Amino acid sequence: MPDLTATPPAPTAADADPAWIAAHPRIQRVPNRALTLFIQRRFLNAEECVALIERIDAKRRPSTIADANGDGYFRTSETCDLDHGDPFVAAINARLDAFAGIATLHGEPIQGQRYDVGQEFKAHTDYFDPKGSDYATYCSVAGNRTWTLMIYLNEPAAGGATRFTQIGKTVQPETGKLLAWNNRDLSGAPNPASLHHGMKVRSGVKHVITKWYRERPWG
Repeated sequence: MPDLTATPPAPTAADADPAWIAAHPRIQRVPNRALTLFIQRRFLNAEECVALIERIDAKRRPSTIADANGDGYFRTSETCDLDHGDPFVAAINARLDAFAGIATLHGEPIQGQRYDVGQEFKAHTDYFDPKGSDYATYCSVAGNRTWTLMIYLNEPAAGGATRFTQIGKTVQPETGKLLAWNNRDLSGAPNPASLHHGMKVRSGVKHVITKWYRERPWG
């Protein structure tokens, strides 16, 4: 079992080892064979979350989806591409890489998302369908998405949960809570069981950050 009490070196692996993630302190593995899903509370502290929220609110823009499906209300949040030239953001990114055990070259830049009352991201997968029209556009260089790491930065007064619809698991927002899941099944194929719904905020505002990793180096 890895020694997680020491400061880990910069990871060099192209993919995450679920056993490595499972060995982290305070980690919970959701007991479901269909999806590899981990939860860790208090990954970030309240001050770190506030600092990220300030950065998201300063540069947010309407969120988009890669493959327009005709539903103008499919994703109604706002998005911020965080600046990795910012030492604070770079430090958060390095911690996510160390948590996953994946080399930073395989990671997309961290995104922030903001959900106001009534906003949501309907049930979707983070991977790109190899048969979809957008696959060549978004996956020809770095390949498909492998792992997703998402952190709640605050708790809205009501709503805003993440619902993994295929496995019947709902995760409630909690400041600093991290979710990590593998977008592939045990064979390495895209996993439909990773379908998830960023549910509507009913009161207050929700902020999250999301980090995606790829099969090959990003960019």
